[in-house]
Amino acid sequence: MKYLISGGGTGGHIYPALAILDELKKRDPEGEFLYVGTPQGLEKELTTRAGYKYETVRVKGLPRSINLDSFKIGVELLKGLYDANKILKKFKPDIVIGTGGYVAFPVLFLAQQKGIKTILQESNAFPGKVNRILAKKANGIAISFEEAKNRFTSSNCFMAGNPIRKDFFTVNKIDLRKEIGVKENEKLILSFGGSGGQESINNAIIGIIEASKDFKYRLIHITGRSHYDEFMKVLNDRKITINENIKIMDYSHEMINLLASSDLAILSSSAISLAEVSALGIPSILVPKAYTADNHQEYNARAFEKAGASRVFLEDELTSENLLGTIIDILENETKMKKMGECAKILSKPNSTEIIVDKIFSIIK
Repeated sequence: MKYLISGGGTGGHIYPALAILDELKKRDPEGEFLYVGTPQGLEKELTTRAGYKYETVRVKGLPRSINLDSFKIGVELLKGLYDANKILKKFKPDIVIGTGGYVAFPVLFLAQQKGIKTILQESNAFPGKVNRILAKKANGIAISFEEAKNRFTSSNCFMAGNPIRKDFFTVNKIDLRKEIGVKENEKLILSFGGSGGQESINNAIIGIIEASKDFKYRLIHITGRSHYDEFMKVLNDRKITINENIKIMDYSHEMINLLASSDLAILSSSAISLAEVSALGIPSILVPKAYTADNHQEYNARAFEKAGASRVFLEDELTSENLLGTIIDILENETKMKKMGECAKILSKPNSTEIIVDKIFSIIK
């Protein structure tokens, strides 16, 4: 069988695609696999690192209104459709899988026009525009939040959860903490704003480092590559000293180890990061990004808040003072920590990848 998968822009679209590919390859070792993304996107870096064949399409988004910018986007979309047509003719997939992001639109849309089977994976509580458009002709739509079902017009939705690497369900927290030098009685906080970083969390962390000279917890903060230089410049300009219990990073390919070692996670509300946090049973403080399409991150965050797994601050509410106060409130209350972790664990779906791949095979048989 030939499997084509497309999705990109952020890790929230890419990591599920890679998890699905890994499971497909495990079950069909003789199969052919192709990932379609943008020429410079994060998906290219991660897919080639994983060893999968990669092809590109030109696309910059979907037109939202009639103006000069939307005309330019429309022209680029036509180029993307041309690229996608060439790829489909050459590869001849048995099924095309979409995990979201505008890069997935050209190849999924054309596949549907050509009568090729398609399946969508929707990570968020509020589905993205691309998946809402493609859902009408999709043979299956894997959803991760019950709230998403009411926002699709298709009857082909099925609950699967978000596909993440199996390592998240099998890690040994004690061993990992020893590897990174966390003492048994220390509380470790991991803060990050998704694969691209998040300015609001960065600013709040700077405020905490500046104001809390006696900050007693271990903190690993990941700024995001595009924010790192500015973050460090602010610390330098303000003559803020970074204590030994605080580590600043621009990015990490070892997120599973860092998350699994943590007692508390501070993060935005991308669906995949939430799936990883829930798989590990970690209490969290969520700061949904305000500029995401359809405000989907707040919908994700509220679902976790409602379940008792997280505390939520909108970006315009977040300050270093209320963030620090919430950190202390959680970490100094073992009962609360345990309860939030248990609520997070309940939300996890260990078999999500298998459910999606089962559906893929049922569609193409």
